[in-house]
Amino acid sequence: MARFFVNKENIDENKIVIDGADAHHIARSLRMAEGDEAVVCDGEGGEYRCTLTRIRDDECICEIVEQINTGTEPAVNITLCMAYPKGDKLEVVIQKAVELGASRIIPFESSRCIKRPKAEKAEKQSARLSRIAEEAAKQCGRARIPSVTQPMSFNQMLKEAVVADMALLCYENEDGMTVKDLISGKDRPASVAIIVGSEGGFSPEEAEAAKEAGCKSVSLGNRILRCETAPSFVLSALSYEFEL
Repeated sequence: MARFFVNKENIDENKIVIDGADAHHIARSLRMAEGDEAVVCDGEGGEYRCTLTRIRDDECICEIVEQINTGTEPAVNITLCMAYPKGDKLEVVIQKAVELGASRIIPFESSRCIKRPKAEKAEKQSARLSRIAEEAAKQCGRARIPSVTQPMSFNQMLKEAVVADMALLCYENEDGMTVKDLISGKDRPASVAIIVGSEGGFSPEEAEAAKEAGCKSVSLGNRILRCETAPSFVLSALSYEFEL
């Protein structure tokens, strides 16, 4: 069933208004008809099974049949902090992170980032990344659209990460604790932050600063994972331990 997100203000008792690009998509691309059903989400966890009663290019009207709960939102609030990788890898990381349950993505600059965001393009890029997160949320049936923040410095990111109940620094030079060691058999935390480096990983100074701030340094196993693979690995481990 097609899934759409609207602002909460677009929901009025038993009626929902879908406007903008989604309305055009319904009318022109999906070629939906009056009487067809769809799931509409308010982006804050509310989900509604609806029947389309009016279809126009600029605005579609739905009648709420029932409020539902598909149970697709993760039990743990997860923030992925991702250092800027090369090329368009960040777009792939965001897409997969949303599918695997991340609630927020923080792109940040570390000392070993090769690609760095240009200030004059930051707003346009952030809008594109947010659209990617929204499309991924629709595709995988999320009830919320994970947020993608504006770019942060390494220190700014750390301040955000350590607010979580559990903050993990994925560090290639960690030879003691693994992700499994840290999460296995533990009570489920309300929130987790995952910090992943770019292609060059983290400098020793950055790793030390993260640990001093309260992050737990963890190894992702015996193989060195690409920076775009590491987030999916950790998110999958968290899902297995705390959701399944």
